[in-house]
Amino acid sequence: MIGSILTWAVQRRLASIDHFRQHPHEVQQRVLRELLLRARATEWGRRHGFADAPPAREFAQRVPVSTYEQLYPELERVLRGEADVLWPGRVQWFAKSSGTTNARSKFIPVTSESLHDCHYRAGRDMTATATLLYPESRVLDGKTLSLGGTHAPNPFRPDAPDSRVGDVSAVIMQNLPGWAEYIRTPPLELALLDEWEEKIERIARHVRGVNVSVLAGVPTWIIVLIRRVTELAGAADITEVWPNLRLFLHGAVAFGPYRELFRQLIPGAQMGYLEIYNASEGYFGLQDQPDCEDLLLLLDHGIYYEFIPADQFEAENPSTLTLEQVELGRNYALVISTNAGLWRYKIGDTVRFTSLAPYRIRITGRTKHFLNAFGEEVVIENADAAMAAACRATGATVRDFTAAPVYFAAAEASRGGHQWVVEFIHPPHDPTQFAQVLDHTLRQLNSDYDAKRHRDLALVAPVLTMVASGTFEQWLARKGKLGGQHKVPRLSNSRQFLEEILRELE
Repeated sequence: MIGSILTWAVQRRLASIDHFRQHPHEVQQRVLRELLLRARATEWGRRHGFADAPPAREFAQRVPVSTYEQLYPELERVLRGEADVLWPGRVQWFAKSSGTTNARSKFIPVTSESLHDCHYRAGRDMTATATLLYPESRVLDGKTLSLGGTHAPNPFRPDAPDSRVGDVSAVIMQNLPGWAEYIRTPPLELALLDEWEEKIERIARHVRGVNVSVLAGVPTWIIVLIRRVTELAGAADITEVWPNLRLFLHGAVAFGPYRELFRQLIPGAQMGYLEIYNASEGYFGLQDQPDCEDLLLLLDHGIYYEFIPADQFEAENPSTLTLEQVELGRNYALVISTNAGLWRYKIGDTVRFTSLAPYRIRITGRTKHFLNAFGEEVVIENADAAMAAACRATGATVRDFTAAPVYFAAAEASRGGHQWVVEFIHPPHDPTQFAQVLDHTLRQLNSDYDAKRHRDLALVAPVLTMVASGTFEQWLARKGKLGGQHKVPRLSNSRQFLEEILRELE
């Protein structure tokens, strides 16, 4: 009965989703105007003339595109408790960004508006979409098992115990509305533990007796939890423990390399898989079609979008496009203005539009995380697809990987290569074939890479380095970034991360 009531309640959002699908430009113009008028009395709003709610073109002329580093002077003041700097009022919660493993953390404001009008609204949209796509599954009749990080006192305000910083997942869990907390498991005292080995063990012991119908989280940690619950229960597989398990909501990393393993861990045709695109800065997209991994861009969630074309990624003052101006199949860097006070903020993600009616995207990578040491322009989307193809061809399952250039000696300076460091759950039956399929798929997907690989002219065949189980986890732990949404950088033009990981083997 309660599940039916919740289903009815969340499905009321379906009309709003249809509205922004059908009227995307009008909705985005309204969002921009509302953001500007809401922030007009802030210091930033006064500085940039928000009082007259300038239209999109004039807004882009008045306000510069900013990276985190460029916006940091204002963000630090917000962290230290100043009010009305970027957004009205004083911000109490901050998401400690874990998008990369850089030593310096980023602290992203999480306002009441961004929680309720962005993250929670999008969460209802995802739930409504799931109940629409999988009506027979009755996903709200059971509990949603979600794994997140933790939060701690704001180090910039030691005298303000109510000001906190942490993984965005922890910030969201701590502030969930009652209906969402009702359907979630485990309890907060377990969900927010900060020591991950203890956390997994205690959660596994708690949830093996819970009617779990939905999983939500990063694939790598969900895998660890499923295996431990199955082991504790003495079951053949997790469906014996959770017979009503029907859906996995996943994000943070590409799902392709994990898909086959999940089919093994959760056998049977009952499972559905839906991807979400959320980050410390906001909740941007969700998969609204069961058999297509394209993500519907969320347009009425307090975020105004702009897009930087690929040839402007490194420009000091990049030109941007509005939603009306984007084209299919091109890479764009995402720029957002939000109800958390991020103005024309370059988050570092790149996307490609797969549909313009409605607007759907795929995440293609990071503006700083790609392989282009030799003009090959390999993006994360290419890497994930090639890794998935190599797994299918060789019966392998990947836990984690990273890749970086190989720079040859001066005598061979015209020829470079790539080294792929891979930690497998199930290693390939033929590592040589794995590397060959990886290379072949990259050549099919990426014409620049293919041209460089032609007759080994500029790039030689990739080198596959297989590392022991736990290597990447040890590296993350050494950097103090184990757990939550912390993840390994997949691609880099520097060998720094790769060499650090290899040192774990010494």
